[in-house]
Amino acid sequence: QVQLVESGGGLVQAGGSLRVSCAASGRTVSTSCMGWFRQAPGKEREFVAGIMGIGIRYYADSVKGRFTISRDNAKNTVDLQMNSLKPEDTAVYYCAASRVVQGSTQLSDFDSWGQGTQVTVSS
Repeated sequence: QVQLVESGGGLVQAGGSLRVSCAASGRTVSTSCMGWFRQAPGKEREFVAGIMGIGIRYYADSVKGRFTISRDNAKNTVDLQMNSLKPEDTAVYYCAASRVVQGSTQLSDFDSWGQGTQVTVSS
């Protein structure tokens, strides 16, 4: 079964931190490009952070210096540590995987998606 399951979302005040996790099954995260995307109400889904199979990380400009994507090969999980959160970070956060493409920020390049986890940042 190819499945991505997010967890760890919740409510946090502005300036606070939160970590969301993605557990993968039927997919080896160390050989895939894994990404986090988010979608706020009424807005398009957008790229947040990615990690290539070889471990190189890349981020959207809006989260650089605040968010960190990481991978635990033993657990086959991918986490997104979110610090200095802002109200504009409020969104449903989705885990995604690309089987072939590495380093992409485009939704169309990711073939597997999780169901999403809600992150709400209050003022």
